[in-house]
Amino acid sequence: MADTVLYEVSDGLATITLNRPEAMNALDVATKVALRDAVRSAADDPAVRAVLLTAAGDRAFCVGQDLKEHIGLLAADRETGSGQTMSTVREHYNPIVRALAGAAKPVVAAVNGVAAGAGLGFALAADYRIVADTAAFNTSFAGVALTADSGVSWTLPRVVGPGRATDLLLFPRSIGAQEAYELGIANRVVPAAELRAEAGKVARALAEGPTVAYAALKEAVAYGLTHSLEETLEKEDELQTRAGSSQDHAIAVRAFVDKEKPKYLGR
Repeated sequence: MADTVLYEVSDGLATITLNRPEAMNALDVATKVALRDAVRSAADDPAVRAVLLTAAGDRAFCVGQDLKEHIGLLAADRETGSGQTMSTVREHYNPIVRALAGAAKPVVAAVNGVAAGAGLGFALAADYRIVADTAAFNTSFAGVALTADSGVSWTLPRVVGPGRATDLLLFPRSIGAQEAYELGIANRVVPAAELRAEAGKVARALAEGPTVAYAALKEAVAYGLTHSLEETLEKEDELQTRAGSSQDHAIAVRAFVDKEKPKYLGR
């Protein structure tokens, strides 16, 4: 794995850190490959019970595509006619978003600075976003004559509503932390100096929680957004049966009766 993405697992928590602070954590090809592999590893590892996605430095979470590299790749495409440059959506962005959103465990994004383009997409693919008060968001796609990718055309309307999403996509602008909180993009805003500690605290708490129930909650919410009430009621029945048969449910009930704090196993 490239050193532009750091990956660590400790006590059930996988921490994935974008590590190109000198480039505002922009996504060159090597970084996209490493991030895709790291996110897939975290999603597929049964020992991982929660994921924390964050970034090095203070200026940026991720500003999206590395445009300096992108210029050279576009020039090469013109010479060869290969059209390979834009395959990054299929080869990198889509798998990253699928793994984050589809992971059977909670994903927390700690947004330390600017999150633009695909950086915004990755943050929105997380289940919970803790944001530094100095951070900002920007769709940015139209500003470089591109359409949305990294799932933004799906996630953003569901977070802020279709009208606001269309406005933010057609007229890209910087959305500060407080406005992001008001729009629902940020779940929690904290002082920048406290971000890493607070995000770690939240992610570790989720890693110690009832993983099967968390996975079912993620699936239920995603399903309910695109299905009827009747279909969703049937899905809730299916998922509750799954959660109810977990060891963690039995542990939780016993702990409640005994007035003790449950110690979940994640299964």
